[in-house]
Amino acid sequence: MTYVAFPSSKELDFTAIGRLCIDLNANEINRPMEQTSTFTKYVGGSPANITIGLSRLGLKTAFIGKIADDQMGRFIEDYLTRNGIETGNVVTDRTGAVTGLAFTEIKSPTDCSILMYRDNAADLKLTPGEVREDVIARSKMLLISGTALAASPSREAVFLALDYAKKHGCVIAFDLDFRPYTWTSAEETAVYYNLAAEKCDIILGTREEFDMMERFEQNPERSDQVTASKWFRHSAQIVIIKHGKDGSIAYTKDGQEHRAQTFPAKVVKTFGAGDSYAAGFLYGLMQGWTLEKSMEYGSAAACIVISSHSCSDAMPTSAQVDDYIARCERGEITAN
Repeated sequence: MTYVAFPSSKELDFTAIGRLCIDLNANEINRPMEQTSTFTKYVGGSPANITIGLSRLGLKTAFIGKIADDQMGRFIEDYLTRNGIETGNVVTDRTGAVTGLAFTEIKSPTDCSILMYRDNAADLKLTPGEVREDVIARSKMLLISGTALAASPSREAVFLALDYAKKHGCVIAFDLDFRPYTWTSAEETAVYYNLAAEKCDIILGTREEFDMMERFEQNPERSDQVTASKWFRHSAQIVIIKHGKDGSIAYTKDGQEHRAQTFPAKVVKTFGAGDSYAAGFLYGLMQGWTLEKSMEYGSAAACIVISSHSCSDAMPTSAQVDDYIARCERGEITAN
């Protein structure tokens, strides 16, 4: 059954708006940050990673965002361009804002953390006037992420982008991407997340992220069904609630629950799993696949990324995902 219909006449398959930053991933794994001396630089930010993932899978993509007027900003724009992502609406800041940095710590495959520097970050300086309506009008899907809602004027830019998407019939996806250190209060976070989610057709997040949004709700048992049913009273057609190693469940407006096969992985680190899962899942939806097949594709893409040192560089092609699934089915890949 098809739960969302994508407008076939649009030139762009996918456009994202939001965070563009630099990931500095620890080279010395299995040790704490205090003992780590060297890092490798990658493009980062959840919406950027998802866009890179969908471009690698063969879709025509674009990005709406803001970068610093520095070497890191130019590195980001060049990387997006080299990955086939349209950057005509990636604006350069002229106020002295800087590129956000995320240092990663890999103590073990399951004990990873991120140290972020987000003060005066350029991506949060994107203004509503810098969001180009024509880019969204040409897109089949718009993706927003929660980080861009954390401060003005980026917050208002996202809400304007949502209005443009509604006006032009884009499918809207919301990757919750909750980062508590970018918000001033739990109440503010819940209010703006809820206002944005009401406008979205597809919502993806962890159980903990949905708990954050339910600060003013009555759901003491943390019921997925209660959570999903709220959003079906608004625009949502699909709500995916992720439960870590226990897998994900997709809820649909017709009352169905959808679960799919997961795959083993030789895990290096845990971050990047959600971004690659989202890319694989959204790709499947845009191919007209079933929810189960789309979820499996997302799971396989996530396994590839968490088995790698990077996030953006590791985003797989469709051939790599297909090969990974085939190798798992032959029993050639087992979990560590």
